[in-house]
Amino acid sequence: MNHIISVLVENKAGVLAKISGLFSRRGFNIDSLAVGPTEDDRVSRVTITVHADKQGIEQVIKQLYKLINVLKIQELDPNNIVERELVLIKVATDARNRAEILEIVNIFRANIVDVAKKSLLIEITGTSSKVNALKELLEPYGILELTRTGKIACSRGSRKI
Repeated sequence: MNHIISVLVENKAGVLAKISGLFSRRGFNIDSLAVGPTEDDRVSRVTITVHADKQGIEQVIKQLYKLINVLKIQELDPNNIVERELVLIKVATDARNRAEILEIVNIFRANIVDVAKKSLLIEITGTSSKVNALKELLEPYGILELTRTGKIACSRGSRKI
């Protein structure tokens, strides 16, 4: 089962290494990891997506609480969150298929951020399923490069972590 964990940490050097090391020592492979400062620049939010069973994730969360720089942890309910991912996809193009690709990009409300003679660089923001659907449609044209930020998420409503 996939779990999305939001962790507030002190914005200090080495904190991310301690968190990722904890997951590694427990034998969990992190599917995605995104980190950045919050509204308080002394605090960063780490969003971790990991595939694990319920018991395993509970153990990891207990271990995370023991890390000195961890302030708060919340496992997010996938039914009550807004999630996004930013992705850049470089697609091979030529004069014959460029219009088709532009039509697909428009349907997904993605943006062209760079145009070259033989490629387009496409930026898309959205859920992982939206990104995967666009990627699947672009694969026949030839994906030259793909970069994903990893999932970020916030719970709905006024409640804070």
